[in-house]
Amino acid sequence: MPCFGEVFGNASSHQHGFGQQAAALVDTARRQVAGLLGCEPAEIVWTSGASESDNLALKGVAEAYADRGRHLITAVTEHRAVLDVCGRLERNGFEVTYLAVEADGRVDPERVAAAFRADTILVSLMLANNEIGVLHPIREIAEYCRARGVLFHTDAAQALAWVDCRVSALGVDLMSISGHKIYGPKGVGALYVRRRRPRVRLIPRIEGGGHERGRRSGTLNVPGIVGLGKACALAAAERQGDAERVGELRNVLLELLRAAVPGLTVNGGLRHRLPNNLNVALPAIDAERLLIELTTVAVSSGAACSDPGAGGSYVLKALDGADDAAERSLRFGLGRSTTRAQIERAVREIARAVESHRQRPNAEVGSSCGDPCAVGGWA
Repeated sequence: MPCFGEVFGNASSHQHGFGQQAAALVDTARRQVAGLLGCEPAEIVWTSGASESDNLALKGVAEAYADRGRHLITAVTEHRAVLDVCGRLERNGFEVTYLAVEADGRVDPERVAAAFRADTILVSLMLANNEIGVLHPIREIAEYCRARGVLFHTDAAQALAWVDCRVSALGVDLMSISGHKIYGPKGVGALYVRRRRPRVRLIPRIEGGGHERGRRSGTLNVPGIVGLGKACALAAAERQGDAERVGELRNVLLELLRAAVPGLTVNGGLRHRLPNNLNVALPAIDAERLLIELTTVAVSSGAACSDPGAGGSYVLKALDGADDAAERSLRFGLGRSTTRAQIERAVREIARAVESHRQRPNAEVGSSCGDPCAVGGWA
């Protein structure tokens, strides 16, 4: 809050005290983010969020390494910030291989290895899927990439608040993160860019002053950056405990839902999954219509970035044996503040809505407004 008024200096204006004070706060935040990622502060590039970080990583690498090759690898279940960029690159003369996923939603490292070509320059796979929460085997895939001299980018926005994302442990060359996914401000994020072994080259997407060592120009969002840094510091101290507690609550939610809605199935594997995520398919239910009745429970039928008119989640449609699950699924995101009482209330509301939906499947549905139950936060 002080950065909106009391410390209003431009962090790039080092000639006077106001700018120096802001710059000191930015430096502290850079160290805090680097501390959580296990990297050097100089390897952090500030952005407006993970979508911009994804754009900078993919487009920046593609342009910088085009003389070496024009082939990239990703998966069909990636975030739109990666898939849409890949589509843009294809229109600009690059080639992209879109890997299928296994029945549990994960990418098999052997599929990645089989997709390598002599002109492959980058693999981009998210650490955790934003809809079904499954964790890809990033470490194994990174080893394949390193052996072939191929750069590896991962979008860790969904995972950062819940699992170990140290770049040294994962072996990645670029990593995208976003502030609001770890309880920081919206509209701020960062991109980790490896400096050594190998030093990753990027062509900037925003030019006009050479800020961030020439990788992303523009006046820094000091309040957002300070908030992101603090959120990373809190995550470093509290992440393990949060993950254990929320994971137990997620399992309670699943147990209660299975009892309340017989025939319910889980989308994606449970073994390799974020502790705060649950995505379930309800039997003989239209999820979009069901949501109309769930005004007191904050859940969704897909990602916040997805097109509501696209006919269901493309992530769920990519899972083997998912049949019509994309049209009858609900996505839950638990958070730090979620309680068991809220979960029990949410399950009661869902059971009531399911029963009402089945009794009048073709009728217009509605419900009175109330305070949302926080079980679906941080999606």
